Amino acid sequence: MNSRLLQTLYRTAQNRAFTSRVGSSANYSCGITNGGSVSQLGIQKTSFLSNTHTAFSLARGHKMIICSAVAADLSIFSHGIGIRLATTQAKAPPQARQMGALKVSMLSPGIIYEPYSPRQPIPFWQRWFTRSGWRRTKDDIILELKSAYAIAKLRKKGYSKKQFYEEAVNLYKEINTLIANGDKTSLRKAVTENMYSALKNEIKLRESKWNKVYWEMILPVVKIRTLRARLIGVDRSDLEKVFVQLTLEILAKQKFEAYNAEGAVVAGDKSKEVLVRDIWVFEKSLFHEGAFWRLCGRIPI
Repeated sequence: MNSRLLQTLYRTAQNRAFTSRVGSSANYSCGITNGGSVSQLGIQKTSFLSNTHTAFSLARGHKMIICSAVAADLSIFSHGIGIRLATTQAKAPPQARQMGALKVSMLSPGIIYEPYSPRQPIPFWQRWFTRSGWRRTKDDIILELKSAYAIAKLRKKGYSKKQFYEEAVNLYKEINTLIANGDKTSLRKAVTENMYSALKNEIKLRESKWNKVYWEMILPVVKIRTLRARLIGVDRSDLEKVFVQLTLEILAKQKFEAYNAEGAVVAGDKSKEVLVRDIWVFEKSLFHEGAFWRLCGRIPI
């Protein structure tokens, strides 16, 4: 009995030590799937091809919230204060898991990890002279450090901001053109699986209202900037197996016009340029050879 008791205590101590190194199992990170949200054909705030507010008041589905457990904690230190950065653990799709653990190769985690939302400004006195302000400052620093860490990881793989922005603008134009033309076959290659399902539903809904759509983007874009960068781990035992997600704000001038079955204009005016703001999330695998950037989500504005 004594030997069994000692073995039990020894295993318990080992489990606690492992938990303290990896991180508490109570830590979770939340993401938004794109399959549950359908946004349609609007102007000004978001692209004509992706906004909810239209003359037809097209309905949106409910967002699906997914939580994924923290996979690994990477600690860095700034001015003597330890700040913990994390990547999330994403599970492979059921059809991939059936192939066996050694053959699983995820094409996308299927979520937007920590979706971007603008931080509300707070007064200077509140930020520096109140406990709530100190907590807010700490949270802001951690958010920025997570982005910095993801960008640093990306640069090791040859990332160039200028080159990526050029690629993102081309992808933005290509995807919007494919949506306007209803080209679902080509669209599948430019977006993730969940995003493709959402866009396919959007195209189907739009085609039930409008027979044809004209869309054009005026180059160069007015503004493009990175709002957030995040890493998503897919293998607890290998921190190199990660996906990176970059959230971009794109401000561009666009032209839009929609036609009915008789060819008459029913919405928009292609002779007028409208300034449109979109927030898109681009994703890329850092461990698949020949991986390329794809659209994995759009953030409602």
